[in-house]
Amino acid sequence: MTRKGLFVHPKTIADMAIFWYNVPIMIISRFGVAFIKVQQGDTIFAFNPVSREHDGKAVKFGADVALISLNDPRFNGVDNVSFGSKEPFVIDSPGEYEIGGTFVRGFQTEGSEGKINTAFATMIDGIRLCHLGGLANPVLSAGVIEEIGEVDILFLPIGGGKFLTSKDALKLATQLEAKIIIPVLYENGELKSFLKEAGEENIAAIDKLSLKKKDLEGKEGEIIIIQS
Repeated sequence: MTRKGLFVHPKTIADMAIFWYNVPIMIISRFGVAFIKVQQGDTIFAFNPVSREHDGKAVKFGADVALISLNDPRFNGVDNVSFGSKEPFVIDSPGEYEIGGTFVRGFQTEGSEGKINTAFATMIDGIRLCHLGGLANPVLSAGVIEEIGEVDILFLPIGGGKFLTSKDALKLATQLEAKIIIPVLYENGELKSFLKEAGEENIAAIDKLSLKKKDLEGKEGEIIIIQS
C-alpha cells in the first residue's frame, strides 16, 4: 500500500535522473584579489573583477553579470569582463535584482576606510553563493545573516589589515554556516595565517573548482584554496 503523495512513477524517477545528469557543472575560478568567475553552462558571473588601473595584465573575458562590492580599482574592473559581444549587467550597490530568472541580493556592509561594501548573495541552479567583497567590519546584523540565508559556497576575504583578520573571518564563516569556504583577498603570508587559525595547514591549492549541487552533501566548513 502506498501513502498518498509519496508514490513516484518510475518514469518520473528516470526523468529526474536525466535532469540532474544534464544540470551543467558549476566552474569556479579565481584571478587574484577578490576576483571570482562563476560559470554555469553558458552563463558567466564575475564577482569583483580587477581593473586595468590596478593590474594592466589582469585576465579579460566576457561576463553576463558583473557584481562590484567596492568602488575601488581592485574590485571595479567592469572593463575586463566586457569582451566581444558580451556586455555585463552591472550590479554595484545594495538592493534586489533579477537577471534572466536569477535573483541577486546586495547587502550594505562596511568596507575598508569606511567605504560602503556590498556583500552579494545569489542562487545559481540550486547552489547558494555569497561573496563578502571587501568586508572590513566582521559584525553583520542578525537580520542580514538571516536574509543571506544558508550558504553553500562562501567567498571570504581574509586579508587582515583593512579587511577581516583570520580569526574574525573564520568566526563569520561559522555564523553563516558555509558548507564550502573559498578565501579571497590575501597574500601568501595571510593565507598561511588563516589556515593555521583554522587548523588546516596542509590544504593543497587547486586550479579551479567544478561541482554540482549533489557534491555539497555532507560538507560543513570545508576550506578550498583556488590558486590564481
